[in-house]
Amino acid sequence: MTSTPKDQAASDQTKLNPGDQAEPGTPGTGENVCPECKGSGRVGAAACQTCGGTGTIIEGVGGA
Repeated sequence: MTSTPKDQAASDQTKLNPGDQAEPGTPGTGENVCPECKGSGRVGAAACQTCGGTGTIIEGVGGA
């Protein structure tokens, strides 16, 4: 099966960054400020490798 541009766009949206623990929208997770770049999306002159330059990561939400 070949991928279409629509399929490619969907897979690009769910691409995980190294700092993500799960895909966006996964139950029990939420968005948080990236601990590496402190939300700026940059480390020095380069894009943050942990969050992929977004400034946020997806991580598990604590529970009881």
